[in-house]
Parts: sequence; structure tokens; C-alpha cells
Amino acid sequence: MYVIVEINGQQFKAEEGKKLFVHHIQNAEGGATVEFDKVLLVDNNGTITVGAPTVEGAKVVCEIVSPLVKGNKVLVFHKKRRKGYKKLNGHRQQFTELTIKQIIA
Repeated sequence: MYVIVEINGQQFKAEEGKKLFVHHIQNAEGGATVEFDKVLLVDNNGTITVGAPTVEGAKVVCEIVSPLVKGNKVLVFHKKRRKGYKKLNGHRQQFTELTIKQIIA
């Protein structure tokens, strides 16, 4: 059984016991339980239920493993040829690590 759930504006495929890295959730504490009720699709052993826009009564229960995890560094490099202009900028996205405990559908 899996579901497609929307968390912080992004869609994720969620299965029980799997880990998710979502965009940083404000005021999150490690070990806390979080519920997401924007379930867009439910696949229960081949029986697919598509929400319009969400599936009624379906939710995903997650546990916060780590409230702040930094992603890989992305380097952004700008250059204008023959002008002597170079600019290097780095960015590390902040994520929250979740473990899916239960899918209620």
C-alpha cells in the first residue's frame, strides 16, 4: 500500500517504514508525531482511489527523526566572458527527515 501525499507544496510517494526528506518544517522537534491529511491518491493492493482534490478520511502519520538536515551543496557560477566578471555562490537546502509510521485510508 502506498499513497501520494502533499507536504509543504511538494508531492511524495509514501509507504510505511520509508524515510522522507521534505523541506524544512518550522517548529519541528525530534521524536514528535506529525499528521498530513492532503492525500491525493491511495493504492491499496491494486485498488486505486484518486481524490478530487484529496481523498476523504485518508492521512499519513509520520515521526520526525531529525528536524534539520542539510542537503548537498549546490554551486551557482556566473560569468560574463571577456569582462572579468565571475561570481560563485553556494547553497545548501535545509530538510526535515521523516519516517512514515502509519497510513490511514
